Amino acid sequence: MLFIFLIATLILYPFADSSFAGIYLLRVIGSGVILLSVYAVGYRRSLLFIAVLLAVPAIAQHVWLIRFNPGFLPTVSIVLSFGFNVFVICVILRRIFARDHSNSETIFGALSIYLLVGFGFASLFHLVSVIRPGAFYFDPHANFHAVPDRLDFIYYSFGTLTSLGAPGITPVSAHARSLTIVEAILGVLFLAVLVSRLMDAYRPGPSFWRNDHHFTHKS
Repeated sequence: MLFIFLIATLILYPFADSSFAGIYLLRVIGSGVILLSVYAVGYRRSLLFIAVLLAVPAIAQHVWLIRFNPGFLPTVSIVLSFGFNVFVICVILRRIFARDHSNSETIFGALSIYLLVGFGFASLFHLVSVIRPGAFYFDPHANFHAVPDRLDFIYYSFGTLTSLGAPGITPVSAHARSLTIVEAILGVLFLAVLVSRLMDAYRPGPSFWRNDHHFTHKS
């Protein structure tokens, strides 16, 4: 469910500006992602307590701070929302590596981590743009608006994570370029390390090899 809600968020973002219903639905989906994240990591009381504390400002960002709005409270909300994403990623990643065998829950957990990394870096890019306006150059020929919003940073983040790039958005400041490099490296490492870990967990156990050897011997 967490993976489905994350995908739905990406699909519905373009419709947020077109109608009130789209904005309301996007807020509901965003809040659903946060609540499902809390449910996914809340298998211990201590983890649940931390997740709930970090989830409150994250929900506030999705409900009230949809548009670009520089200021102290929006900045704090972005920071805490990023902290919530990092916490959820670490907990799910730990559960994945703790399992000896992969199943559908493990695979969808890995996919959810990949999407959460993209959303997390989108919050970081948004924060950099709030603290230092002009950190990103928006080509007027490739963008309909001059003031960036969260959808722009989500587009740029996933373009960087997948190494496809984001035409029309160029990092200008040193901080923006550094974060771009880090996300691109993490995207490659994620596919190399986590996917190989899941494939390794799918290797058949000793009983399979004994049965296969017995079958070959009889043949």
